[in-house]
Formats: sequence, C-alpha cells, structure tokens
Amino acid sequence: MKQPDIKTERLILRPFSLNDAAAVQQMAGNYNIAKMTLNVPHPYLPGMAEEWINTHPQNWETRTAVSYVITSKQTKELIGAIGLVSIENGEASMGYWIGETFWGNGYCSEAGAGLVQYGFLSLGLSRVYAEHLSKNPASGRVMQNIGMKHYKTENKPDRNGEIVSMEFYEIKYA
Repeated sequence: MKQPDIKTERLILRPFSLNDAAAVQQMAGNYNIAKMTLNVPHPYLPGMAEEWINTHPQNWETRTAVSYVITSKQTKELIGAIGLVSIENGEASMGYWIGETFWGNGYCSEAGAGLVQYGFLSLGLSRVYAEHLSKNPASGRVMQNIGMKHYKTENKPDRNGEIVSMEFYEIKYA
C-alpha cells in the first residue's frame, strides 16, 4: 500500500520526494530550527536531506516510521516536516519542525492533529508521545493544542551529548 496523503483544512501532508531535498536543506539548515530540536543536526551538510529522505520508503514499508512534508494546500509550498517514529506495540513518537518563516501560524498544531488522527485510525496506534526542549515552550503549546498531556520533565543528552531539560507529552486513543 502506498503511503497516503493526509489533508487538513489548510494543509496537505504528503510523502517526501527527492525534489524536496533542497528546501529541506535550506529550512532545516537554519540554526534557529536546529537549536530548538533535539535531533536536527547543525550544520545541515549537503546530502543529508537526500540521505534522510531515502530512508522513508523502507520505514513506511516496515511501518516503523512515517514521515510527511507539510505543505500549503493553497501554494503547495513546503512548510516543514512531521512524522511518527519508533512505531512499535501500538505506540509512536511524534517529531516535527516548521520553517522559521512559517512560525506562529498554527500549521504545526494543524499538521500534528491530522497526523495523530491518522495514527490512531489508520495505523492502529493506541498512544502517541512527543518531547520538546524545555527552552522551546512553543513546541509544548503545539502538543497541548492537539490534546497531548504533559507527564514528566527529564534531563537527557542532546545531539552533541550535552544534558538538556526535556518535557514529555502523550495522547492516548480513547
């Protein structure tokens, strides 16, 4: 089965293609994106976007992860990325980033709500969880907007091995 698109009021979440690599390189390469995430590398070197995108078909086939480009229905422009990873035993971790020029428009909350609904109804998930850096409360608001509940704060190493404070959220299928 082909990975389906997910449509919301203003957005289309669609599978990535290699044609998206330049936009991903530019957006994810922005230090303001990387510094607010646990895993987006900085610098985002040439070829990293292609390498990442090339992992998506196998992840979809094995149902271990699903990644989507967040695009505007109106302009078809790439806004960011969202996905479910570590899909196992009816649970998955959600991660996302939004291009800086699109911050503050509610796109991530809208995409997140669509993806969580898809995870519950189509992938058979019973729980979706997510985490954000404590220094990034905007990401916590996204999680709250889609109905996630905070369940702990914990320190853990970031991509550089530095210990950072993290907030953990979850939503369970009712």
